[in-house]
Amino acid sequence: MQPASSGGTRSGGSSSLKKWGPIGAIVAVIVIVVAVVLSSGGGDSDDGAEPAGTEAPSDSVATSEPAGSTDWEYPLSIDEATELGIADTIDWGSRCDVDRGALAVPDYFAPTCMAPFEGDNGGETGPGVTAEEITIVHYMGPDSDPIINYITAAVKVDETNAQESETIEGFIEYFQTYYEFYGRTIKYVAYESTGLANDEVTARADAQRIVEDYKPFAVIGGPALTNAFADELAARETLCISCGGGSAEWFAERDPYVWALDASAEQKQVHVVEFISKQLAGKPASHAGDALKANERTFALVYEASGGAESERLADLMESRLQEQGVEVALRLPYTLNPGTIQQQASQIVAKMKNASITTVIMATDPVAPGDFTREATAQEYEPEWFVAAATLTDTNAFGRGYDQKQWTHAFGVTTLAARVDPNVAGTNVLYKWFHGTDAPARMSSPVFMPGFNLLASALQSTGPNLNYETFTDTIRTFATTPGITASFLSWGDQGFWEASDYNGVDDATVFWWDADEVGLDENNREGAGMMKFVDGGKRYLPGEWPSEDKLFVDEGAVALYDAPPADEAPPSYPSPAG
Repeated sequence: MQPASSGGTRSGGSSSLKKWGPIGAIVAVIVIVVAVVLSSGGGDSDDGAEPAGTEAPSDSVATSEPAGSTDWEYPLSIDEATELGIADTIDWGSRCDVDRGALAVPDYFAPTCMAPFEGDNGGETGPGVTAEEITIVHYMGPDSDPIINYITAAVKVDETNAQESETIEGFIEYFQTYYEFYGRTIKYVAYESTGLANDEVTARADAQRIVEDYKPFAVIGGPALTNAFADELAARETLCISCGGGSAEWFAERDPYVWALDASAEQKQVHVVEFISKQLAGKPASHAGDALKANERTFALVYEASGGAESERLADLMESRLQEQGVEVALRLPYTLNPGTIQQQASQIVAKMKNASITTVIMATDPVAPGDFTREATAQEYEPEWFVAAATLTDTNAFGRGYDQKQWTHAFGVTTLAARVDPNVAGTNVLYKWFHGTDAPARMSSPVFMPGFNLLASALQSTGPNLNYETFTDTIRTFATTPGITASFLSWGDQGFWEASDYNGVDDATVFWWDADEVGLDENNREGAGMMKFVDGGKRYLPGEWPSEDKLFVDEGAVALYDAPPADEAPPSYPSPAG
């Protein structure tokens, strides 16, 4: 393990998570968690002085109102102040657009302003918290990981850990300018692991060392293919964001220490099953090739089984949920992502599906194997519908372009991604450039690693000066975002969307189909042919809201990439702090 000193930049290679290029398509829509959380926001000084979040505390009491005011305590948003009828009595500062009721930053989803802080913040109110600082550790993987390199070969981004750290430090400066941290600044510690993405031993050792050496308030990130890191942090009562994931029971057992951003596999299944039952089941396979398109749909479930018991549990759950809706899975076909055998496995699986006259393949796959499956299907002259069951990265342009295009013209699916806006017009790098005047050092991969920091910043300012795990996680449980087209709806806690308490962010989903002739930018800003097209411009649905009308492969209303945000999601314009 090679810890890096806080605040510094180091030479080094891309982290395993950062190399997962198009995962930015997932997290780029989640990045607005910082901006859309209704109770988040910031304040500012009114004359260009250092923002309140970086000032030394005075001698007044943290939880009491400032002198001269009555009947309120920190944290206080401008919306809450308006409800109390005291908004006009507070100097919100230049970083607040009072008319808009949100931070004065060029983001439609910018958070509401928070009352600038005065007083005593309580000092050491929780782990990793002092009167002056909040210690945050950022986990980064090693330069070269053969497992991740194999999975992400098509989308690898060659940005370094040093560039990643520099970008995060730039955003922390942005947060501390516009967000209210109650007299504290963020002490950033970059930690680079030597362990591979599935190395449980090193993952546990990393977690142990981080806790013992740095005693952080929170850890952001973790190894991509093991939960051992999250397990160890939770066992040591240290909070982490985007460090692992599992079932609702898995999260509950680690409450309140582990929080995620994307929907869980179980939650995605709810959308998938509802969509299949309402729009596909009992109808002709109209999006398949000529030999199958007149047949009533028959389904096969193809899923990656390297997860062992957990993979089988999820497959069982998918099958039982479909059966409850009267949908039969005619074939259940597991495979393992093994470079030496995947072609042979694909050949056998495709042959079984063709012999059974399967019309529709439910794909709960990794992003690599569909290349082998689709090429083998073409070799065997078999053209079913390929239904992407919200499978991570399989629902991206960057990977879709690498699949057999004759087959992928029959592809469509449910996704928790949101309809994309040209990244040169909106997104992480645009905000960074507005604030600093230059592109982010890790321009391509910043949507991958920033969402955890965004959630953290939102929760810090919404929690107030009395910062500890109880108050912080109580705050997260109240978060719910503004619905949109170009952003996912996110919430945590018990918002009523899921049977179990929710530790995952994204709640809604949309549907896409593949247009092999559409030309545009993929998630890594590479122009080429082949694009996902979002039905109805990317309209999103919460559980129970899916319509029954099939609009797949209908150009009218479909959007591949917005040239500019939709009119009702267009950000306001403000002068750049960089001049």
